[in-house]
Amino acid sequence: MAGTQRQQSIRRALRALAPGIPLADAEAVVELAERRHMKDLPPSTALWLALGSHVRHVHTDYEQLLADGYDREAARFFVVEETDSVLAGWGCQRSVAELPEVEEAAVRTRISRG
Repeated sequence: MAGTQRQQSIRRALRALAPGIPLADAEAVVELAERRHMKDLPPSTALWLALGSHVRHVHTDYEQLLADGYDREAARFFVVEETDSVLAGWGCQRSVAELPEVEEAAVRTRISRG
């Protein structure tokens, strides 16, 4: 497995979290998790945030809800079940209902390091 130690950790975390994810989705999620604004986060946290974001934006009506005028929180609320369904189909045992807690912890991590 090529790449930096962080990249390898992200890929391992993805295989453990969503073992049935299609390759194209896996590549997109890894790319999101490796973005600059995620560098200060632990690889598993960056991966979970990227996975939830990818599914929400690509596999649900989230973007359409935003375009229809819903704010982010409302749009997220309406796609939680659909997002969890996609994740479950990939073998993921976690729920995106956990994402706000993870995001809050990520912000605290960035602030404490900044």
